[in-house]
Amino acid sequence: MIAWTIYITFAGTILLLFLPRAFSRWIALLTTSSTFAISLATFGRQDLDLAHFATIVRVPWVPALGMNYHLAVDGISLTLVLVTSITAVSSVLFSWDVSERPNEFFFWLLLVVGGSFGVFLSADLFLLFVFYELVIVPKYFLIAIWGSTNKEYGAMKLTLYSFFGGALVFIGIIAAYVSADSLDLNELAQFRFSPQLQSWAFPILFVGFAVLAGIWPLHTWAPTGHVAAPTAGSMLLAGIVMKLGAYGGLRVAMNLFPQGFQMWSNWIAILAVIGIVYAAAVALRQRDLKFVIGYSSVSHMGFVLLGLATANVLGVSGAVLQMFSHGVIGALLFAVAGRMIYRRTHTRDLDELSLMELNRMLPFAAFVFVIASAASMGIPGFSGFAAEITILIGAWKTFPIAVWITGVGMVLVAAFTLRALKKSFFEGESAIPSGDVKELAVSPPLMTSPAERPIHLEPISVPEKLGASFLIFATVAIGIYPKFLLDRIQPAVEAMRFLKTGG
Repeated sequence: MIAWTIYITFAGTILLLFLPRAFSRWIALLTTSSTFAISLATFGRQDLDLAHFATIVRVPWVPALGMNYHLAVDGISLTLVLVTSITAVSSVLFSWDVSERPNEFFFWLLLVVGGSFGVFLSADLFLLFVFYELVIVPKYFLIAIWGSTNKEYGAMKLTLYSFFGGALVFIGIIAAYVSADSLDLNELAQFRFSPQLQSWAFPILFVGFAVLAGIWPLHTWAPTGHVAAPTAGSMLLAGIVMKLGAYGGLRVAMNLFPQGFQMWSNWIAILAVIGIVYAAAVALRQRDLKFVIGYSSVSHMGFVLLGLATANVLGVSGAVLQMFSHGVIGALLFAVAGRMIYRRTHTRDLDELSLMELNRMLPFAAFVFVIASAASMGIPGFSGFAAEITILIGAWKTFPIAVWITGVGMVLVAAFTLRALKKSFFEGESAIPSGDVKELAVSPPLMTSPAERPIHLEPISVPEKLGASFLIFATVAIGIYPKFLLDRIQPAVEAMRFLKTGG
């Protein structure tokens, strides 16, 4: 049943090529909503063995090379399919009034979503790579055509980094295939690769995937790409695409080359901690709101990498939970910054925003940003807290010093988040009447270049409110009851071969 998330999404892309533009947003919404319903229904099924990567579809593809159209699911992949569908639905709602070539826009958007579903469900290594590479091209067009700040540069940088990571991944796949004569992930996970092979194949494969996860120092594509992308593009990058890299590192590199992972796990932890602290410190100095959130994404993905490096059940389970949590929270933050604020004010400069008293003019946006900021800071009651505390407990068992250093990063996260929140919504000094304000003419002395003109502030639309409410519900629900996901994630983690004894 879960395989239909792939088929329905690609069917939606085909319909978008032939039906009139008036139907484009409805096709996209119906498609993504259907995938969400399927993924949520799959969570409730009792007949699925989510502790093991169980086959759901297996059809010969290129028999001469041992390639199969092979899909499988466990608690980890199902969790990431769920967050993909949640992010996809909300990104469509936040793109409801796209007027420039809407059929093409939603076509590329659904291709990213469908390719991501394919990555999370693939049990054939080459099939996974095909879906993984399929996501790159739609990302480029979404940014290059519908993006904003330095969109050509941002699109090209993201694409080049993605192809660089993909080339490393392909080298690792060839090494695994030549040694084991198989592309089946379940078979490869049982094959004993030589320690010599693992010592060099693991870092190549893991770094190739980790490029897309924003690992320091190969993270610079992420803030640039986020800033250049349209709102839906930023939501997909933070909510889905960065998770592809982390998932690939876990499912493929760590599980296929466990000895190589043990050799390099300390370095992964070091890079993760540097990424957490460095990205948070850089975010504290940014003036562009999207750059703040972009570096915030790099910092939060550092928690994912730290959790993976622990090699124990708690740490790795927390990393998967953080993938879900950051997918939802990151999408929500970019939705507010890109759609609710930038689309109406035509600026993301924090100094300019601080003059506008947006908390009065856009009270719903202010409310949503407060919730998203609290979730991003890891306040109890939100999914971010449940994920990060699980990672830190797991990390304490393996890298106690790293936990202390990470604490500095968490303080910096709170600092730049509160700074962005205050400047965006609560630092205005001009006397602006409250109420249903539709248009504001800001006096020239308060205006800074380039916004020396009246600012048209439309009220928050119904689709935007629905999209924001959907994401808020997801982070609050998992924050209150993380057991819903952890009960599916932990058995799947326990079945993996790289875990340290007693982990």
